[in-house]
Amino acid sequence: MFWTVRDALVRDTWRAIPMTLGAVCLTSIFQIVQNTSWGFQPVQDLGSVMAVDPFWLALLRTPLSLFVPALDLPVWGALAQVLLVFGIAEICIGWWRTLVIGYVATLAGTTYARIGVALGPEHPFGLPVSDRIVNDTGPSAAVVGLALYLCWRYRAYLTGALVILAMIGEVMIKNNLAGKEHLAAIAAVMTVCVVRAQWGPVRSRVPVGQGPPP
Repeated sequence: MFWTVRDALVRDTWRAIPMTLGAVCLTSIFQIVQNTSWGFQPVQDLGSVMAVDPFWLALLRTPLSLFVPALDLPVWGALAQVLLVFGIAEICIGWWRTLVIGYVATLAGTTYARIGVALGPEHPFGLPVSDRIVNDTGPSAAVVGLALYLCWRYRAYLTGALVILAMIGEVMIKNNLAGKEHLAAIAAVMTVCVVRAQWGPVRSRVPVGQGPPP
């Protein structure tokens, strides 16, 4: 993976990651606008997702919700995640696969939030009723899903296991909606990996020591 990314950046420089740079710019614009007196509500209307919202509305907002920085986290964290993980993914698997995997992971978290609230806090996989109005935005679920998919694609199984253990540790330390959504994203992407391994193209994974398939 390192050599794939290095060779692409040396050959094409910033032109190797146009989608990622666009995502960074879009995230920055949303951050600037939502911190103005006039821009907060329009940004929420475009990209804010909560479990209390109708599911069809959440589906409409999900594509942009990925690029709306969470209100309770520093924006530089979101920008760094997008630039690093989306950039590596765009080089290694292409921009459209990066978006597909990112949206699968994000949608899995959004869907889980509704299921978790319905199950209730007494259930091991449930959530408190208060989480139904938590503003659920940001790229973190997509980042976790992409990291895991890249680990599977390049057979970096140890790194993939560390990603999963880190997300489990996050839930154990801070049992909140974001942490559990990350686990939902992991479950969704692992399902994608299993399906790809069983029924996808023969060269869907990169052999050890080789570059990506054409």
